[in-house]
Amino acid sequence: MTDYAVEQKPAEASPGLGAVGRAFAMIYGALTYVIFLSAFLYAIGFVGNLLVPKAIDTGTQGAFVPSLLIDVLLLGVFAIQHSVMARPGFKAMWTKIVPRPIERSTFVLFASLALILLFWQWRPLTGVVWAVQNSIAQGVLYGLFGLGWMIVLLGTFMINHFDLFGLRQVYLNLRQKPYADLGFRTPFFYRYLRHPIMLGFIIAFWTTPRMTVGHLLFAAATTAFILIAIQLEERDLVKYFGEQYREYRKSTPMLIPRPPR
Repeated sequence: MTDYAVEQKPAEASPGLGAVGRAFAMIYGALTYVIFLSAFLYAIGFVGNLLVPKAIDTGTQGAFVPSLLIDVLLLGVFAIQHSVMARPGFKAMWTKIVPRPIERSTFVLFASLALILLFWQWRPLTGVVWAVQNSIAQGVLYGLFGLGWMIVLLGTFMINHFDLFGLRQVYLNLRQKPYADLGFRTPFFYRYLRHPIMLGFIIAFWTTPRMTVGHLLFAAATTAFILIAIQLEERDLVKYFGEQYREYRKSTPMLIPRPPR
């Protein structure tokens, strides 16, 4: 979960990759994207208890404490992977091992695998925190749930979806073209708040007509992670974009939209 893909420096086509290596990098990036897209679509069903074989409330609850500990551990694995691999310092070290054109795709692959592990091993905690019975209110909540995911998806395209998930990098490498930095832009959603993708996730995770203990744990933990991740990401963005991002941060709210100043 991130709003920006901040490169350590321009990712030029690696001189160590010949034609076969560039083709392999393109295939690797494309397969990684397919895995990500599958995990993303499954996440919608998982959180919403919709059309997937195993959702957040699927199954019979086992012993509470072991189930709780397993779920916390799974959430921690995703949070640590996402936070550590997204930092510029880690990227600088990591790209001494992994060719720079596939660095972003590799990050996306690890994040997707962490999500798949969570979906696979999640233990339901089925105690009901709230249950909305009114059909109109249920419809509103499901509508907000869908809106949250739509904000996430649209937000990625506004800042270049294919760059964010590594396809642009491997495509440019295949064409033997240097990676061109997209620069700092504030398209549509980003004129009104700095992190619309994160807001979309928060809306999607919390809007449900039936909140269980397990769902509440998931929503609370991911929201806490989002708030921490935003602070880390903005520190990196200030270093990367400098005064331009400082001015943007002063004039544009973080998560609660308002008309631009």
